[in-house]
Amino acid sequence: MPARRSKTDAADAEVLAEYTRRMPFVVWSAPSRNSLRLRSVSRYIDGLTVQHTRENNRLHAAQASTATYRCVVQDLKRSLTSIERRIHKLRRQALLLVRSDEDIRQRFDLLIGIPGIAAVPAIQIPSELLLLPPELTAREWVAHSGLDPSHQVSGTSVRKPSRISGAGNRHLRRALYMPALVAVRLDPHLKDFDERLLSRHKARLQAIVAVSRKLLHAIYGIFRSLTPYEAH
Repeated sequence: MPARRSKTDAADAEVLAEYTRRMPFVVWSAPSRNSLRLRSVSRYIDGLTVQHTRENNRLHAAQASTATYRCVVQDLKRSLTSIERRIHKLRRQALLLVRSDEDIRQRFDLLIGIPGIAAVPAIQIPSELLLLPPELTAREWVAHSGLDPSHQVSGTSVRKPSRISGAGNRHLRRALYMPALVAVRLDPHLKDFDERLLSRHKARLQAIVAVSRKLLHAIYGIFRSLTPYEAH
């Protein structure tokens, strides 16, 4: 179809009609209500965690300054305590939701069998993945997370360092970061993979991103096969 310079209602209608003629119809399956609920709780907890970090930084700055009045420090401490209680309560509710749904519970139990993935990321990770279309491949999962490498090369003069695209789901990307840090200490295979990357002069962050990507491939495998994780 030739490129169009104009954008009018008639032109848009023609493009949409041509799209429907060329592309096969795919039936959309709505995610389960519990999956949507779990995501809403998980993302709200994520927002509260960011807020907690911000308030904690403010407290450290206030305590370090002699100009800060004592009531400000006390109020910041109360604010932190309140946020921590809210996070704890919401995590309990999320776990109850996980246990009430057989499909989510099964994947949750498989996730916590992976070294480095505890209950908290085991809530966050499926809350983002269970809403994806079932026909996606492992590479498409990686692209969705924004962990896919982005290369910028043009001729012989432009050769920028490769980096992750960062164009995907930041919640999923963040949920995989801490498990990757822990997994390189607990899982001998991932530890060996991490050390090989570092021996090739990869930066620490590059290696952790690669481990996150490898973990996501493993999660794809256990979710598809519904079998426990085996590092080898």
